[in-house]
Amino acid sequence: MKYTCIIVSLLCCTAGYVNAQTANSTIQRGNELYKKQQYDQAEAAYREVLTMEQGNTTAAFNRANALYRQAKPAEAIKLLDELMLHTNDPALKAKAYYNKGVMLSGQQKLEESIEAYKNALRQDPADKEARENLQKALLELKKKNPPPPKENKDKKQQQQKNQQQQPKMNQKEAEQRLKLLEQKEKELQQRMQKEKAKTGGGQGKDW
Repeated sequence: MKYTCIIVSLLCCTAGYVNAQTANSTIQRGNELYKKQQYDQAEAAYREVLTMEQGNTTAAFNRANALYRQAKPAEAIKLLDELMLHTNDPALKAKAYYNKGVMLSGQQKLEESIEAYKNALRQDPADKEARENLQKALLELKKKNPPPPKENKDKKQQQQKNQQQQPKMNQKEAEQRLKLLEQKEKELQQRMQKEKAKTGGGQGKDW
């Protein structure tokens, strides 16, 4: 099932005019490389910004996406988790949770992806793509873990009911039944001995 793609941030807000200009320029270069699917070089550009400005949320966000495109989902998700921990921006959190959901869906970690999409919607209830992806993940999880057939469920319940309705045998009844069986076995042995005595008890040989 195809999920709506990863979001990449295009703008960044930084303190200090010179650093801001350099950071913006490097992020734009990273974004161009990302569009060309040169994800390793794009990730290097975003990492360069983070060496200058450790708290640059745009560079951190886009670096996570570049890592994911390099088949490094664990590193990408870790970076998004750190980003969400250190930002109070609901819009950025919503995008980070959304991208995390897409990454987890790609790994078939449906229950975790569902929680990520829910968190994205808590930050931004109007996020249509997060809502659509949530519905897709829920549907896929339902297909993966279908409920047991009603017929089998009813049959099992009937068996349990029958077992409960069957009267339990007390110790006295059990002893009586055992004595009766022993008596029948004794009578059968006596009958067999009488039959054996009549026939002489010998067995013929095979020639």
